Amino acid sequence: MLGLPLRPPSDLPLAPAMGFTAPVPEAARPATIHSTATQRRIILDRRNRRLLVLDGERELRRFPVAVGRPGWETPVGQFEVIQLAANPVWEHPATGVRVPPGPSNPLGSRWIGFYRDCRGRSGFNGRDHLVVQGCVTAGFHGTPQRDSIGRAVSHGCVRLFDEDVRELFELVQLGTPVTVLP
Repeated sequence: MLGLPLRPPSDLPLAPAMGFTAPVPEAARPATIHSTATQRRIILDRRNRRLLVLDGERELRRFPVAVGRPGWETPVGQFEVIQLAANPVWEHPATGVRVPPGPSNPLGSRWIGFYRDCRGRSGFNGRDHLVVQGCVTAGFHGTPQRDSIGRAVSHGCVRLFDEDVRELFELVQLGTPVTVLP
């Protein structure tokens, strides 16, 4: 999926969702562990295309995922959940065309942002050279392209089956630590 300026139903502006190649730029915020009743965290294993939700050392859930394609890899490092949006609106970064919530929205029904960098991004997307100015983000989201799960096909985001991202959305909160492994 191409970069995404993203707006929740309240029209609060969110950043475009696109990934970056490793190593993670210094502008990315590292995870801050908040003192909460649980030690819930997310571990994304890019190589094995698997996302784990842990509470302490106990595995709560495991999901298959799609990750960033070569040249648009999902960023590696320590992050935290920084955005949550149900039924997000997707805006194409090049054309500005907005896709409302629904079955044709490339984000599916949920957006969970974990990475943000405001230096812009450019790269080849498989067909064209794409330049995105301003802030870009990466996150977990649903997808109408069910056959993409298990592959390296996105522009840095992490795709889940829509039913899985709805479940993940209920398991996390702002500040939940996210570890992305190579």
